[in-house]
Amino acid sequence: MNAPLTSLRRATACPHDCPSTCALEVEILEGRRMGRVYGAADNGYTAGVICAKVARYAERVHNPERLTRALLRTGPKGSGQFREIGIAEALDRAAEGLMAAEARHGSEAVWPYYYAGTMGLVQRDGINRLRHAKGYSDQYSTICTALSWAGYRAGAGRMTGLDPREMEQADCVVLWGTNAVVTQVNVMTHAVRARKARGAPIVAVDVYDNATMRQADVKLLVRPGTDGALACGVMHVLFRDGFADRAYMAAYADDPAGLEAHLASRTPEWASALCGVPAADIVAFAHLIGTRPRSFFRIGYGFARQRNGAVAMHAVTCLPVVLGAWQHPGGGALHTNSGMFGWDKRAIEGLELRDPGIRSLDQSRIGAVLTGEAAALRGGPPVAALFIQNTNPVSVAPDQETVKRGFAREDLFTVVHEQVMTDTSRIADLVLPATMFVEHDDVYQAGGQTHILLGPKLIEPPGDCLSNHEVLCGLARRLGVEHPGFAVGARDLVDQTLQASGRGTVAALEAARWLDCAQPADAAHFRDGFGWPDGRFRFRPDWAGAAAGMPGGGDASAMPAWPDHWAVIEEADAAHPFRLTTSPARNFLNSSFTETGTSLAKEERPTVLIHPDDAAPLGIADGDAVELANARGAVRLHARLSEGLRRGVLIAESIWPNRAHADGRGINTLTGADAPPPLGGAAFHDIHAAIRRL
Repeated sequence: MNAPLTSLRRATACPHDCPSTCALEVEILEGRRMGRVYGAADNGYTAGVICAKVARYAERVHNPERLTRALLRTGPKGSGQFREIGIAEALDRAAEGLMAAEARHGSEAVWPYYYAGTMGLVQRDGINRLRHAKGYSDQYSTICTALSWAGYRAGAGRMTGLDPREMEQADCVVLWGTNAVVTQVNVMTHAVRARKARGAPIVAVDVYDNATMRQADVKLLVRPGTDGALACGVMHVLFRDGFADRAYMAAYADDPAGLEAHLASRTPEWASALCGVPAADIVAFAHLIGTRPRSFFRIGYGFARQRNGAVAMHAVTCLPVVLGAWQHPGGGALHTNSGMFGWDKRAIEGLELRDPGIRSLDQSRIGAVLTGEAAALRGGPPVAALFIQNTNPVSVAPDQETVKRGFAREDLFTVVHEQVMTDTSRIADLVLPATMFVEHDDVYQAGGQTHILLGPKLIEPPGDCLSNHEVLCGLARRLGVEHPGFAVGARDLVDQTLQASGRGTVAALEAARWLDCAQPADAAHFRDGFGWPDGRFRFRPDWAGAAAGMPGGGDASAMPAWPDHWAVIEEADAAHPFRLTTSPARNFLNSSFTETGTSLAKEERPTVLIHPDDAAPLGIADGDAVELANARGAVRLHARLSEGLRRGVLIAESIWPNRAHADGRGINTLTGADAPPPLGGAAFHDIHAAIRRL
């Protein structure tokens, strides 16, 4: 008989770009293989619940398609033709290529490019230590949060909010612009508890009938890019019908009388004409929260990924202030708690080496940067070398055709450190194999909750896989740069960072499994004042001031002075009669999990949702091959008919690999890379397009 496998459960944290940052328990089999993954039941936020894709994470770690050897390109760029080389030779070649680019054009010709493939502070942000030590071009990180954070900070003044566990004390839970069932499943745990314990209705505001909408008690289906109009229509009713908390605003806001006067013309009928929600439903929603000021607004990111996204976010954040919700337990809002942790990341990022004179390049405009657009290069030399970790820009960056042209340059040297063969890996000159989260040490913070969590190394990596930190240290030695962070292991960096940030030691965190950093109630509810010198929420934001000195963004002087609908979105027109949103899929996370068989089987193929009444005149039936197109390019996928969206709206879920599309062009072919005010950012959900049957 075969002896039974020995199994040990170990504590860790989910590494992915999700606000939940779940506390996990992972089975380790025979001390060397990953087994099942569970949510930690005794963590107050995770509460034993995790998403299905992370529950089957062993499928990623032990995937036969995983990269385990370094690869050197042997064929044309993008051909996928490589040969295996040793990891030491690969690091030698990487360093030589970076030094050659620097020799030709100076240190700013090298651009270390990264984002959130892992959310661990050491393995994600350590690339900046090499950047600063070498004087390489800086990165202006706009691709995810620039628009939403600008809008939230414009009113509240700091990036904090409620403890999400307070949702259970709410009398109404409003999920605005977040498909929580897909992107942060734990939110639903706490929202449903409020519904069961307090009879709190769950309200979902979104652009289509997604998994979260289907669990909501009240559904507000908006046209993409019109959330600011809906918010203003609701506030009009709150003032008009006596639900606005004038005493609270007098104490905590800058100009409630001016806001009321501005909103006088923003009637429910005005809002309805823009957002598509019937005026009666706008009034009913306003009355619902008006009679339940103990309302918890969980505000997502998706609706802010429009050219007017910062304005829309600001308008939505005004609602709990007008309502006076912040003064009640379970009342107020949460967008992110990222601003509450107070990290000292000098050891990780080498911040003392940073030269403020080095240019900062906008990551969302990587196509314009690589194709030599002068404004995108900010007056500096061409980018002659890329070193990429934790992201897949040839799939996820906007304006894909321009991105691909940039990566195809013969004079561009590209090193990609990656776990699987992504679209970006395929076009690289050199590919280095990367570890996964159970194969290295790191520490994680939670944006959508309040915990710091340790992610210890649990198993050995396969083949020649190296962690991000190990690659950076190897390159630093070859490039001749020194910093204390290159001389210690990842666990030591975790320990130094925790201690420098006043968060104890790595040993204490490992023993406790996580550290709850929840703010005192007065701070979480802004009872001690909002994040401005006078402590008052800004109904009238200083957009131009927020943009001063920042390296990206359009003309902030044209932005509305009050909460409003700002008509700068990419509107449908005769040539492009539809508005397209590229929403998250349940079984993918951006371009992660697109290589695992189960996720692929569940998502089936690239599809676009279209209303049957829009499809019929175009001769489009369910399952037909179709093409979406605009001036940036064309994408081929399959139609799926759905009545759960407004007429004139298309929804394409997920970012499939380019090769999954019949013509090899992914959905971000259609996405623009212009930089919206005030601070820039990718308007991923702000697209006009035409559709035709193939």
